[in-house]
Amino acid sequence: MTPGPTTDTSSGADAGGALDEVAAVEAAAVVLGPLGRRDVDLGPFCTYRVGGPAALFVEADSVADLERVRDAVEASGCPTLAVGKGSNLLVADRGFAGIAVHLGPSFEEISIDPETASVRAGARALLPVVARRSAAAGLTGFEWAVGVPGSIGGAVRMNAGGHGSDMAANLTEVSVFDLRTGGPRAWSAAELDLSYRHSALGPAHLVLWAELALAPGDAERSSAEISEIVSWRRANQPGGANAGSVFTNPDGDSAGRLIDSLGLKGLRVGTAEVSTKHANFIQADPGGSADDVVALIRQIRLRVAAATGIELHVENRLIGFDEENLG
Repeated sequence: MTPGPTTDTSSGADAGGALDEVAAVEAAAVVLGPLGRRDVDLGPFCTYRVGGPAALFVEADSVADLERVRDAVEASGCPTLAVGKGSNLLVADRGFAGIAVHLGPSFEEISIDPETASVRAGARALLPVVARRSAAAGLTGFEWAVGVPGSIGGAVRMNAGGHGSDMAANLTEVSVFDLRTGGPRAWSAAELDLSYRHSALGPAHLVLWAELALAPGDAERSSAEISEIVSWRRANQPGGANAGSVFTNPDGDSAGRLIDSLGLKGLRVGTAEVSTKHANFIQADPGGSADDVVALIRQIRLRVAAATGIELHVENRLIGFDEENLG
């Protein structure tokens, strides 16, 4: 993530001021036709379960569908937003004035080759599923991913990780569709420029699949490791409506420890609360407000900075919020 509080405008193309938001959406809708659904609530597509609607929503189940989105972006300059499992995503209550793209079932295929110890997983495939299936095939090195409730595409975008590893340790190649300029292209791991919760992927880049390099292992040992990770997660992290760690860890410290040390567990703003189980998680109430979640993020950042001088950086991907809302 970039330093400091940031929001993502998710611009798929530079409109150069040629069209205002309403005109851009209308122009895109003409190109998309029935593929583009209007005013679809994004809350159900995010693990916070809150947030406003996308002006246009596309479930793309083929490259041809993505090419139609690309044409709509070219014609309108409409911004785009990739929506996968939504386990690191928060959309403002006012919604997203652009095209939200959600990949369909054809992008969740998983192919495992025990001889080369490699796995190719579609962007929609869930990390825990890939972890369990690769382990069952006798491959090791991806067990850590069973504790990350996201999709392959989102995990590549943010270099997701946990339990001492991350996507950078396994990725060799990904296929990326650029919604501004053309079709799919293979990116090497080096081109992704992966670092802590960061990649070189921009808002208009949509991951289609990822190739993982693993190692021959023992299925029973991997299964036992997976069970330990699942048990640890249940004991130490909350369930319910949250998006995992809200803040990245500062150098040499833990964001959760800092927040907990100030007694902020249980701190509430409206319909959002700092988890009483893990201080770096925020829980959203059923039917709650994304704006309340961001207001609570702001309170946490201000209090930690005032008490410790440390500026926490937001890990969650925030869409449609003004920067001043974050402090």
